[in-house]
Amino acid sequence: MHKPLRIASAVAACAVTGTVLYGTGAATAGQSTANSTHEPYNIGQLSKDIDAYYGTTLDTDGVYQASPDSPYADDLARAEAAAKKQIDRAARTAHHRHTRPAIVFDIDDTLLLSLDYEKRNNYGYDGDTWAAYVDRADRPAVPGSPDLVRYAEKKGVEVFYNSGLSDAQRTAAVENLKKVGADVNLDTDHVFLKDKANPPAYLSHCATPGTWDCTTVEYKAGTRRHIERDLGYDVVANVGDQYSDLQGGWADRTYKLPNPTYFVE
Repeated sequence: MHKPLRIASAVAACAVTGTVLYGTGAATAGQSTANSTHEPYNIGQLSKDIDAYYGTTLDTDGVYQASPDSPYADDLARAEAAAKKQIDRAARTAHHRHTRPAIVFDIDDTLLLSLDYEKRNNYGYDGDTWAAYVDRADRPAVPGSPDLVRYAEKKGVEVFYNSGLSDAQRTAAVENLKKVGADVNLDTDHVFLKDKANPPAYLSHCATPGTWDCTTVEYKAGTRRHIERDLGYDVVANVGDQYSDLQGGWADRTYKLPNPTYFVE
């Protein structure tokens, strides 16, 4: 997962206009935004606020986990309930109109929770330690997300994954998704990861072999376009923890899961 901007941000637990739910990074009274020239929110206090939001606790294995009774879990539950309603609507429509509905999931902090890495690295980022962390394939689930994957499958909505992880991390990502119970369509036809050395033809507008100029939005929207135009599905729902997971079109509805620890352009 390439994280060009790692900005700890307070989470707004309210819905925003349109189909994107539960936005992050909103400033509160007396608090500046990331682009403000005013004094920023104190990072020491912000770390405490993040822990309170997640209900961060160490489990018996010494792994930092989010509490099931936390505000984070409550916000996730609301977003996931809304996504399930959309899945239900899409399943009914597909039955009558003979369409092929699909749902697209991001992976990092949408299905697999990185809180332990974030907490231990003081919400910083290093490419080598992040890669080693991913390769361990032992991240816990984002609460409720594997259930949403299985729910979509049960309703006949095709499940796809659209992640910023590199293709070299495929084995670890698939193993980890299986461990948390998101064991649905984990083949190469459904799990789209970044292959910068040999990008797919449908990204030719921004990537050629050995040259990758795609932004996150171009990569993710281009993949959804491929799912719709080339594979013949209707992406009825797109779920992610970053706005860049969701922007660029090619999805009927988008669902923003909370993430107060980093921001990906």
